[in-house]
Amino acid sequence: MQQSRINLKISTNPLNPCSCQLNQMMEEVAFTMKLKPGVEAEYQRRHDEIWPELTEALVEAGIRDYSIYLDRATGTLFAIQKRVPNHTTADLPGLPIMKRWWAYMADLMETNPDNSPVATPLERVFHQD
Repeated sequence: MQQSRINLKISTNPLNPCSCQLNQMMEEVAFTMKLKPGVEAEYQRRHDEIWPELTEALVEAGIRDYSIYLDRATGTLFAIQKRVPNHTTADLPGLPIMKRWWAYMADLMETNPDNSPVATPLERVFHQD
């Protein structure tokens, strides 16, 4: 099975003392989303050109590592986020930049009425360090 990886290149600032040893304390969440047929290349292109202000908002909300993988056979996206314990990701849907991004991506994905992607949380069944 061929998979593609879309890396949003979100990382911490090495000058920020809070970024030290956060991996031990990070919360990890995983979820799936669904692309509409035939839009894989456009989805990749838009993420290759992700808006810096969106990346900044994600980092400010506490997301320190965010990867999205694509199963081309089904159009299923598998996303993994690592976030700090005191994250504010619940505030992201109210941000104008998030609403603009969702509207920009809505023609490519299955979405909710507010244009947010339909996201199905996943349960971890195995982990190895």
